[in-house]
Amino acid sequence: MKKTSIYILVLLILMTACGVATPIDSSAPQTPPTTDSVTQSSVTLTEIPLGAGYGVDGGWFELYFTNPESPLASQETGGPDGPLAEAIDSARLSVDVAIYSLSLNSVRDALIRAHKRGVQVRMVMESDNLDRSDPQILKEAGIPILGDRREGLMHDKFVVIDNSEVWLGSMNFTDSGGYTDNNNLMRIRSVKMAENYTKEFEEMFTDDMFGADVVAKTPNPRVTIDGTPIDVYFSPDDHVQASFLDLVNNAQESIYFMAFSFTADEIGDAVRARAQEGVTVAGVMETEQVNSNIGTEFDPFQQAKLDVVRDGNEGLMHHKVMIIDENTVILGSYNFTNSAETKNDENLIVIYNEEIAAQFIAEFQRVYAQTK
Repeated sequence: MKKTSIYILVLLILMTACGVATPIDSSAPQTPPTTDSVTQSSVTLTEIPLGAGYGVDGGWFELYFTNPESPLASQETGGPDGPLAEAIDSARLSVDVAIYSLSLNSVRDALIRAHKRGVQVRMVMESDNLDRSDPQILKEAGIPILGDRREGLMHDKFVVIDNSEVWLGSMNFTDSGGYTDNNNLMRIRSVKMAENYTKEFEEMFTDDMFGADVVAKTPNPRVTIDGTPIDVYFSPDDHVQASFLDLVNNAQESIYFMAFSFTADEIGDAVRARAQEGVTVAGVMETEQVNSNIGTEFDPFQQAKLDVVRDGNEGLMHHKVMIIDENTVILGSYNFTNSAETKNDENLIVIYNEEIAAQFIAEFQRVYAQTK
């Protein structure tokens, strides 16, 4: 055996003995947990009452959905932005925001209050939306905002608070995002999760690296919280589609999805292939995107006679969610498109938990019911 090999072997033994984890290549697809590990990671859910939305508290997480059908939605009050603003108001050290667009006064004002009491507030945005009134008000208040200045989109929607919690999902912090569109917003209390998102934020805000400029550097590609494994991906850094396809190809019983934009042929082909093998498939797609997208997967789904329909919301059906086998949820800012895979700054997580999956199935049923 060569001396180099011996040294490596000794180093690995010492790392194991000292409890040091071997680094994981965040660009490689993560191996999905076994079915047993998914079903054993249970949580107790408590309803969070919202005037214009749905919410549940699972201890280490909170999960919110918008409700465009609520009578309060037209008043733009009582939505998921309320808990987010409260969390920002509770910040003591730092608030980092990566957002495609901003127009919610509740979030804007909470950020200004945090800045005034000495909390470090920083933001990155899609440059095309930087000249709007609310970002300008933040800049005038002294909050630094960096635009991406790239052809691709800075399409993330996440907030990291006090290096200990992350808010993420499909919801832009806009009036329409919170009240007329179908969206999700999730709060995850985890230092390791916050470390992942802070690293991504720093690449953009400090290193000025957006889109294809960045490389895979996620510190904790898999985070396990109270028995629930969560895989974390950033695009285009982590080549998300390969992992996405692994999850779809391993579906055994069902695939439900809500897709704002679905033009990725590889993902569409994989879903249809599973349907041919007897997996139940149902989906809702945003009508406006179906009608305007070149290469939409809606037509092939229809040709395959799958239960995939246009949405019935007058606003946007803005989710980017897939639920597999009623125990695994894919969510984030990542649309099912090649632009999300290769050009845009995006984030995506995969949660292996039946109770959380059940909440997304309930949202799927609400959205699907609007199509009738």
